[in-house]
Amino acid sequence: MKTNRTMMRISEAANVNLHDSRELKKLVAEGEGLQLEFKRKAAYPEKIVRELIAFANTEGGTLIIGVDDDGSIPGVKYPEEEGQAICEAIKHYCKPVLLYKESFIAISEKKYVVRFDIPPSSKRPHFLVIDKNNRQSFVRVKDMSIKASPEMQEIVRRSKNMRDIHFTFGDAEKKLMEYFNHHASITLPVYQELSGLNRFKARRKLILLVLANVLKITASEKGDLYSIA
Repeated sequence: MKTNRTMMRISEAANVNLHDSRELKKLVAEGEGLQLEFKRKAAYPEKIVRELIAFANTEGGTLIIGVDDDGSIPGVKYPEEEGQAICEAIKHYCKPVLLYKESFIAISEKKYVVRFDIPPSSKRPHFLVIDKNNRQSFVRVKDMSIKASPEMQEIVRRSKNMRDIHFTFGDAEKKLMEYFNHHASITLPVYQELSGLNRFKARRKLILLVLANVLKITASEKGDLYSIA
């Protein structure tokens, strides 16, 4: 998919397409979730890029400018300006280059929404790079974009070219399975203590088990949680 910007002359009265309007309302009625995010305006474009990166690193998604969190659709008066601010932020802050489709949808003669569609990326993980000392990646969890840990980044990177994963089921893995008999999830530090492995070996085992679909990883603001897949 190539970057695609659908432009219009905002000085002209818009023709409201009833089909597009109905589809927009239907989409907005679903509410924010794993693949849908609303923003009232592009007030902080670099923060909006986080949402787009999270979509690209996860399952793809749609971000709509001109929609409130409560699902109302006030729209924006100058869609070109809103869209341009985000496109410039993508260009400056996102590495590697993020592919997207941008479109404008008229909701009245003088109001629009700006829609960004992001496919799951073959170049993931993508990063928000503010400067050389500030490089962060994000993944989508339910209706939130969560900062990705180094472990999550490696899983995202390796999952785009999945191959047969081989691992040895030894004492450390046995202790992990026994732990799950009494607990729903485990963190990397707890697994280190449980297994007696150093951090490098413990994280490597957890990553392999996730890639082998034995475990699943869930990012959270307090750290990754590993559970039975």
